[in-house]
Amino acid sequence: MGKYCEVCNKGPMSGNLVSHSNRKTKRTWAPNVQRVHIVINGTPQKMDVCTRCLRSGKVQRRV
Repeated sequence: MGKYCEVCNKGPMSGNLVSHSNRKTKRTWAPNVQRVHIVINGTPQKMDVCTRCLRSGKVQRRV
């Protein structure tokens, strides 16, 4: 599964994992990317698309 959305270019983000004792270690968050069939200019294609783009209607799924 890809880590980048091919529509909005959303990728992994980084930050700190903070424990109860306030120790900090680096960690990453990956977007929820799905491999789906979508229609671009009338031609169906398979692309890695994040669920935010699917839900907001930025891409049209193939029927």
